Amino acid sequence: MKYRFPLITAHCGSMNTLDHTLHSVQTGLQFGADVLEEDVRVTKDGIPVLAHDDEWITVEGEKLSLSQTSFEELRELRFEVTQGELRETIQICRLEDMLPLIQASGKVVNLDLKVDESIETAVALVKKYGMLSQAFLSGCEIERAMLAQQLNPEIRKLLNTDHNLFRTLPYREAMVQTCEDALAASCFGINIHHSIVRQELMDYAASIDLPVYVWTVNEEEMMRTYVDLGVASITTRNVAGLVQLKQRMQ
Repeated sequence: MKYRFPLITAHCGSMNTLDHTLHSVQTGLQFGADVLEEDVRVTKDGIPVLAHDDEWITVEGEKLSLSQTSFEELRELRFEVTQGELRETIQICRLEDMLPLIQASGKVVNLDLKVDESIETAVALVKKYGMLSQAFLSGCEIERAMLAQQLNPEIRKLLNTDHNLFRTLPYREAMVQTCEDALAASCFGINIHHSIVRQELMDYAASIDLPVYVWTVNEEEMMRTYVDLGVASITTRNVAGLVQLKQRMQ
């Protein structure tokens, strides 16, 4: 193993909980995650909420768009959500409802931004709670990363890999371009799907001091592979499995 054990990042909805809920966040913390990942969008009136998709369906079957609906309207609604074997009725959760949980835990939150409009509103809340040292942004390909740097240079951010680079260019060219983009946007590391990672990338990123964060790895054998490669963080829904692997390897 080349480096210390990677940070354990709980993917939203880890340990068979529903994505974008406070229960999911609390569960990740209880199982020992170092970092909690959540998706962020904004409502029509600019309130950051926990959501991957813009379109939701109410229990009455009404289809609506978060970006076209105020939070005051949303807070009166219930949504039927199916996720694997889970089927529950939930309300939309604000980012501001989650941040105090992270703040009190002393852990870190990974805010996976789904739209450019979420940059300023999410960072404003991070600042409000004095959590610049407990938060960073992801979901930022080069244009969003550059915009985040322009708007809020004090917030840390990862560069999300443009998978098309690796589909259309030779691996080394795509790897070098990704790292150059990360440096150009003042990102502290890169966020990449585990299937793209090779030793070549790890060695090159290490040579320019760019940590590599991988997502989403749920099987123990694969977790061990990326630990041995020296990644800085593994995002997983199987937090307990990664915690147990850490205990065994130490």
